[in-house]
Amino acid sequence: MQEKVLELLENKRFNDLKHILETMNSADIAQILSEVKNEDMILLYRFLTKDTAVETFSYMETELQERLIHAMTDKELHDVTNELFLDDTVDLIEEMPANIVKRILQQTHPDQRKLINEFLKYPSRSAGSVMTIEFIDLKATMTVDEAFTKIRKIGLDKETIYTCYVLDDSRRLQGIVTVKDLLLAKNDTILSYIMETNLITVNTHDDKEEVARKFDKYDFLALPVVDQEFRLVGIITIDDAIDVMQEENTEDFERMAALAPSEDTYFRTSVFQHAKNRIVWLLALMLSATVTGVLITKYEDAFKAIPLLVAFIPMLMDTGGNCGSQTSTLVIRGMALDEIRSKDIFRVFYKEIRVALLVGVALGFVNGLRIFIQYNDLALAFVVGLTLIATVCLSKALGCLLPMVAKFFKLDPALMAAPLITTIVDTCSIMIYFTIALKIMNL
Repeated sequence: MQEKVLELLENKRFNDLKHILETMNSADIAQILSEVKNEDMILLYRFLTKDTAVETFSYMETELQERLIHAMTDKELHDVTNELFLDDTVDLIEEMPANIVKRILQQTHPDQRKLINEFLKYPSRSAGSVMTIEFIDLKATMTVDEAFTKIRKIGLDKETIYTCYVLDDSRRLQGIVTVKDLLLAKNDTILSYIMETNLITVNTHDDKEEVARKFDKYDFLALPVVDQEFRLVGIITIDDAIDVMQEENTEDFERMAALAPSEDTYFRTSVFQHAKNRIVWLLALMLSATVTGVLITKYEDAFKAIPLLVAFIPMLMDTGGNCGSQTSTLVIRGMALDEIRSKDIFRVFYKEIRVALLVGVALGFVNGLRIFIQYNDLALAFVVGLTLIATVCLSKALGCLLPMVAKFFKLDPALMAAPLITTIVDTCSIMIYFTIALKIMNL
């Protein structure tokens, strides 16, 4: 389809081009616009109908939106910003540079501008920052027929109409009713008889990651957001919850890889910013690794007595780091999905120690047998085998305990991921290795 669009554009067959764009999905159009030159991008965009143009704009990446806004006339910008849902407009403003923001606000209706300013006051990690106010509100005294009349009247401008919210005169949330409930009820049925009153809500200042977990737990399509007086101030829809999940998963992934979280995409982040995001952790890990070097120097006499001891250091350190990484990844993932909680720390520790013993004995036996066959040295085989068992147990214990302790102290568990655990295990494995070697080999 993309090749067809580009071919029609190149041959200036604009009538055919306009027709084919009318049949395409807005997300696919946004993808095509991201891959063409600026002059072609604005030309294609102007062939779209008003509704399709607004929807396509909401699917665009921030960089493409910025390019398009630069090419738009004031009227085109006014049409887009005033048709966007409020939460999409707020997201746009938060991502744009100051000169673009000023232009957007100039083309925004005064009433909408006031609402945008209200939204921008919410903390960036709060539920209030990702909610929308485009929802259907009804009264408990309405009949089903009256409810449908109101939905038909105002539903076109709402982000979702499947779930409707029943409010009292003070806008306190009394219940919810779905369109399915309304369709299956008789026209003269009063909403108070069919509405759901066992409500699950979030507060405007709740952490948006916790809100996203509720969508995963309860399979909601939308979630009401209330203030301290239980007044409904907005809703969060499933598409915004998915965006939050993706954002949080990306942030956790970056921290697990010893990167400072980035606020922008890979290509929009400058080389200097990429280096800045990486250098702090790398410096910390590098300096902490010098402890391992000091320990190796301390046992220099053991090397002189049995030079072969040095050959097994990389294998022991790598095995310990890999085991710790496996465990920390599983535990961090479990906590992210709310399968593992802080109170489960002893259950997790007990389970991982048993896993570590099985894995450690298997690895120790295989390596011990290999060393005995290759070097015909039973003492060395015994030293390496015992060290492997101890190192695996230690690394798996640290891999489960450190993320859970971080969670207990309100820190991000991803901070205690593979790079940090590997550095700690490297140091400890050297100490264990030479302690065992000195005892067994009488060095």
